[in-house]
Amino acid sequence: MNEAGFIAALRALAHDPAARGLEDDCAVLDLGGETLVLTHDAMAEGVHFLPGQDPADVAWKLVATNLSDLAAKGAEPLGVLLGYMLGADDTRFLAGLREVLAAFDTPLLGGDTIGGTNGGTGPQVLGLTALGRATHRPVPARSGARPGDTLYLTGPVGAAMMGYEALRDGTGADSAAYRRPVPLLAEGRALAPHVHAMMDVSDGLLLDSWRMARASGVTIALDSDAVPIAAPENRREDALRWGDDYQLLLAAPQDAPLPFPCAAIGRVLAPGGSPLIAGGIAYATAEGLGYQHRGAP
Repeated sequence: MNEAGFIAALRALAHDPAARGLEDDCAVLDLGGETLVLTHDAMAEGVHFLPGQDPADVAWKLVATNLSDLAAKGAEPLGVLLGYMLGADDTRFLAGLREVLAAFDTPLLGGDTIGGTNGGTGPQVLGLTALGRATHRPVPARSGARPGDTLYLTGPVGAAMMGYEALRDGTGADSAAYRRPVPLLAEGRALAPHVHAMMDVSDGLLLDSWRMARASGVTIALDSDAVPIAAPENRREDALRWGDDYQLLLAAPQDAPLPFPCAAIGRVLAPGGSPLIAGGIAYATAEGLGYQHRGAP
C-alpha cells in the first residue's frame, strides 16, 4: 500500500471534525476560547536525511518541518513532543535540538525515547508532534481554494534539491536549504487573514498544488514558467517535483492585500476533468508529480 492509499483507508477512522477529513497537514481543535493546531511528522534515515548526516542538522530539520505545518495554518508554536530513537551520536542531536528550539522560541514539552533496531545498527526513525495556537480564524486549510483565486508562492523552489545533491556528492556547495530549512512562521501568521487556502510545499510544488486542488474540488492551472526557482533553468522540471523547500503555497483573491510580495504562479478554475494543469498538461492523478512514500512490495 502506498502513502495515498493508506491515508485513504485511515479516513474511515477519522470522524472528528478536528481531523479535517485527513485532507490537511494539521488537526484543528477548538478548545474553550482557543483553537489548537496540532501536527506530527516522522523522519527516517535514508529517506528524509542521509546516512551519516550530522545529527544536529537532523534535529533542526525534524523540528523545522513540523513548525512549517503550523506556519501554513498561521499558528503560533506552543511546544513540541519528541519521539526519539537512540542513534550514533545523541550528543550532537541534543545540540541541534537546543539550537532549533531556541531559534524559534519553542519549548520541549515531553515525548518518548526508545532503543535502536538491530542492536542500534538499523536506520534511525524519529517523530515529532508540534502544538500551536491559531492566530486567525477560520484557520486556513488546503480545501478553501475558490474559482477566480490567484495561486501564489512565497519564494523559490529547488534550493533543497540543490543542497541535497551538494551534500550527497560532497561538493562543498551550500547545502543549508536541505539541512536546515526555515519555517515561515511570521509569514504564515501575516498571510492567514488574506487567504482562502494555504499549505507548505514539502513534497513538491506540482504534487502539493494537485493536493490543494483535489481537496478544494477545483482545478488549478499552474504557469510552470512563472514559478521562481533556486536551481539552473535546465533543472526547472526537477525543481517543480522536488520537495523540502517549505515555501508557502496559497490561494487568495486576485485583489487580496497580501502583506508582502508573493509570486503569482497560477489560477484557480472551476472543476474540470483534472485537478491540475501545468505546462499545458492535465494531470488526473498525482503519479509522478512529487515524492510519495511506498510500502513494501
